Amino acid sequence: MRAKRCVRTWLGLLLGMTVTVLGTLTPSALARTNGPAPPAPTGPPGPGRAGPDTTVPTVARLWPVGLRPTVLRSWDPPATPYGRGHRGVDLAAAPGSPVRAVSAGRVSFAGRVAGRGVISVELTGTGTPPLRTTFTPVRATVSKGYEVAAGEVLGTLEAPGTREPGGSHCPVSCLHWGLLRANTYLNPLSLLPPGLLHRRPSRLLPVIGVPSQPS
Repeated sequence: MRAKRCVRTWLGLLLGMTVTVLGTLTPSALARTNGPAPPAPTGPPGPGRAGPDTTVPTVARLWPVGLRPTVLRSWDPPATPYGRGHRGVDLAAAPGSPVRAVSAGRVSFAGRVAGRGVISVELTGTGTPPLRTTFTPVRATVSKGYEVAAGEVLGTLEAPGTREPGGSHCPVSCLHWGLLRANTYLNPLSLLPPGLLHRRPSRLLPVIGVPSQPS
């Protein structure tokens, strides 16, 4: 009987000492004792995680070429980052046509990529990171860091196939117009306000109350 009481007494003392020691350990010491913390989640944004801002303000003041160019091929985003698709729009335009900035911004790139002339403009007041328009194939008349206003000429459209190793992907001469925020491709036509995107043909109004000229 006395032996059992001694065992219970020693067990109680041992438990009390264990609780006291654990209470004095710092969180870092506990982390070392229990092993490293699990890594932070990575990969594409999930529920509750913020993704890239895909909103596009209608800041364009004009089309990059012409007054109302024909869209030869529309925006067709790929299902996956490396999938097939069309990351922009193709606008019909003759070689040598002036290519203009659709909104105020800063030239972030002007040079050649894979034999094609490429110009990229970061648009002012479009968030962080800013929206970025791209134009190809264009012979640049501006350089990196140049501040441009809406409608300012960036360069001239190059003839298809003259500087592209694989030729142009357009059936006729065209400007490829792209839009990105960071590495996310967006629809560049979203920059255009409805008045520019769906411009109606002009109509002649009847002349009333004006006397006819004598023959």
